[in-house]
Amino acid sequence: MDSRRWRHFDYVLLITTLLLIGLGILMIHSATANAPELQELPRRQAIYAMVGLALMILTAAIDYRLLSSLSIVLYFITLGLLVAVVTVGQTLVGAQRWIDIIGLSIQPSEPAKLLTIVVLAKFLGDHEEEMYRWRYVLTALLILALPVILIYLQPHLSMALVLSLVGATMIFVSDIRWSQILMLGSASVAAAPFLWFSLKGYMQERMLIFLNPQNDPAASYNIEQALISIGSGGWLGKGLFHGSQSQLHFLRVRHADFIFSVIAEELGFVGATLLLLLLIIMLWRLLRIAERARDSFGRLIVVGLATVIFLQSVINVGMNLRLLPATGIPLPFISHGGSSLVTLLLGLGLAQSVAMRHRKIEF
Repeated sequence: MDSRRWRHFDYVLLITTLLLIGLGILMIHSATANAPELQELPRRQAIYAMVGLALMILTAAIDYRLLSSLSIVLYFITLGLLVAVVTVGQTLVGAQRWIDIIGLSIQPSEPAKLLTIVVLAKFLGDHEEEMYRWRYVLTALLILALPVILIYLQPHLSMALVLSLVGATMIFVSDIRWSQILMLGSASVAAAPFLWFSLKGYMQERMLIFLNPQNDPAASYNIEQALISIGSGGWLGKGLFHGSQSQLHFLRVRHADFIFSVIAEELGFVGATLLLLLLIIMLWRLLRIAERARDSFGRLIVVGLATVIFLQSVINVGMNLRLLPATGIPLPFISHGGSSLVTLLLGLGLAQSVAMRHRKIEF
């Protein structure tokens, strides 16, 4: 590959990514410091980060447009991974979301999310000027619906909703008409009661507890502890390894779902704000790449990735602040999880590939 391409590599995005990953490993280490059974998690996260960063650089070096010819293959790989989870996946905490590959436990819904973005971007990019026709809108929705349904069957409602919203955003920015948006929005509202009754009992209960936590104090325990953690951090926090709720294990799943509460308690309002600022900078750089993309395929890939990072950040932080129901959505680049981290870094590699090829090489 011509070395001149690297002149357009987004180093601000790279530095922001490294800072977020470093903060994540540090906070996982702090959150698990007094839990011997979790001592390996920071080291594992560091290994995931190194693998993901290597894959990011490799992906950036490859022309993202090569994926357009593989979209059908990628789509069947996506569906195959998700079918494998539903049929032979591991069941943990009542959900069947993982499969074993060469001794590694992988959550296929994470790479499936990125692959679906690529496939949908290819279809929408090819038919962007024809999206006023319902046949193309409905085909795009069908492409999106199959992986969403398979993720929902695991069951993983929050991830299915994230992917649905990501797909909806990509369709929205692909020159669909406002009349079509209004009709699709009305259909979604009309379908909401049917979706509610299709939910499993514990999903309905979780939402009802969110609306009225006094009905079941035991079930809302972790959210209450998260709020105590955030509130007790003050402006500058209690210091690393000195959070009472996290270090004394009052806060559960503190290395993953509730790591934002650990950050707010130990680093305070300033630390939490710096984290959010880094995420905002990342989103700004991604939207800048999307705006300058050479074609619709690249633009839509980056829009999809930016939407994933935005939604997961809002949902995770909102859950910690009891503004949204409790879910299993990780905080991007911060929460422990190899599948999530490596997938996001692969997505950033694609975004960098788009950035590096936004114009022809000048001789």
